[in-house]
Amino acid sequence: MAEELRRIREAVRERALLERRPEEVRGPDPAVRVPGVPPLEAAPLAGPPPPRPDGAAVNALWDVGRVPVPAGLRGWLVRVARRLLGPVLDAQVAFNSRQVQLDNEILAYLDARIEATHRHYDAVLGVHGRHMQDVDERHLILQEELVAHVHDLVKRIDLVLSEAERGRLSLEFALRELRARLVRLEERLARG
Repeated sequence: MAEELRRIREAVRERALLERRPEEVRGPDPAVRVPGVPPLEAAPLAGPPPPRPDGAAVNALWDVGRVPVPAGLRGWLVRVARRLLGPVLDAQVAFNSRQVQLDNEILAYLDARIEATHRHYDAVLGVHGRHMQDVDERHLILQEELVAHVHDLVKRIDLVLSEAERGRLSLEFALRELRARLVRLEERLARG
């Protein structure tokens, strides 16, 4: 029985002393996953824009000189008043005409400006979105590498602990065997 135990102990010692390849110690390297682009969330739907101001009424009424002339005495009075007030009416018509043109140009300018602002914001948001996707992708790659590194460390720690335990067990066994031999020697010496 003692010979069998010695043979087992020596086999264990030989295996513990053999050099091991790194692949045996660590195991195969875990594959690091390279993530793809995360899916984009759907953009919230924008509400309808406010209606554009309608300038049709102003465009129709700008020429005060086009007021229809009634028939009869009233018509004669209107014609006389127009002759007397002609320069003032012409100035008012010119002013009204230019004011309607200005209003139409302001509306066109506002439409163009709002459209340009939306295009600019869309471009800025597109650049920001791509940047954030790159950041997310790099974060996922680093996360995967960290997980792989932690798994590698766990395997190494397990190896060190198992080797230390194996060495401790073999030393305990050798110590028990040495005690047993010492007891037998003491018994022999006591017997004389």
